[in-house]
Amino acid sequence: MVAETLALVLGLGLLPWSADLFVKGSAAIAHRFHVPPLLIGILIIGLGTSAPEIGVSAVSALRGNPSLALGNAYGSNITNIALILGVTALVCPIIVKSRILRKEFPVLAAVTVLAAWQLRDGSVSTLDAWVLLGCLVAILAAAIRSGFRKAEEAPEPLASRKPDQGPAPLPRSLALLAAGLVMLIATSRALVWGASSIARHLGIGDLAIGLTIVAVGTSLPELASSVIAARRGEHDLALGNVIGSNLFNTLAVVGIAGAIHPMAVEPAVLSRDMLVMGGLTATLFLIAYSHRKFGRIDRKEGLILLTCYVAYTAFLARTVLAS
Repeated sequence: MVAETLALVLGLGLLPWSADLFVKGSAAIAHRFHVPPLLIGILIIGLGTSAPEIGVSAVSALRGNPSLALGNAYGSNITNIALILGVTALVCPIIVKSRILRKEFPVLAAVTVLAAWQLRDGSVSTLDAWVLLGCLVAILAAAIRSGFRKAEEAPEPLASRKPDQGPAPLPRSLALLAAGLVMLIATSRALVWGASSIARHLGIGDLAIGLTIVAVGTSLPELASSVIAARRGEHDLALGNVIGSNLFNTLAVVGIAGAIHPMAVEPAVLSRDMLVMGGLTATLFLIAYSHRKFGRIDRKEGLILLTCYVAYTAFLARTVLAS
């Protein structure tokens, strides 16, 4: 397993650097075109960093292995909230200050309820999949329209840019964005391949791999970009990244996989994984509204989220060992 180990090491080494490029390019484009950073976080970063999940789930569905696809999507959502926001808040507390952002939390909650309702019969049918994809199109259209209408939320210049400097050249910003995105996807894929290969050698099942190793691996771009964005003071980018990624995971990842191959859903997905995902989404909603003026995810709340992730992963590991 030398090649697998090498892929893990190289992926971990290159991931922070690629995330830095990606966030720099995204923030520069938002500044140049006066686009709210939340919109960039949801659309460009959310979609871009969800590309690994979409790719893994589509390939899994084409190969007739939908358990990995479903576990990947829901496991990534759990990882995004509990691990990514937990670690990001520990590194740098996150301020929830955007009025647009406070509208996105109820949307994410509604999408989570829809996904749970669809699983009630133990399957994700072709019709269910197309409903998810239709909701995605409607949400994206509404987000774009609302984002450009809010002129007062045009991003401030990056902290690293002097007041007398203008926006970075567009070709350079696009190059940073493209290079960062390609590197993010490539490094995350290397990590997923290495970790999944090692896990299969150890006899771990597909659903467990999707919920843990693949979910964490494909969520590493979100982790890297959220931490870098928060450290740069781009809080809307950090949160928009997670919200956008969870929306794409629930609607696009499951929707595309289900449209390719209808899925039979294991009972544990609804009774365990969906319950955890819904609980974490509700917790994030409460945290964002827990302060009078601005929502805030501080280090204490980040530690709580991270503890939830560790407990969930430990429970999964015990379940796998018991089976």
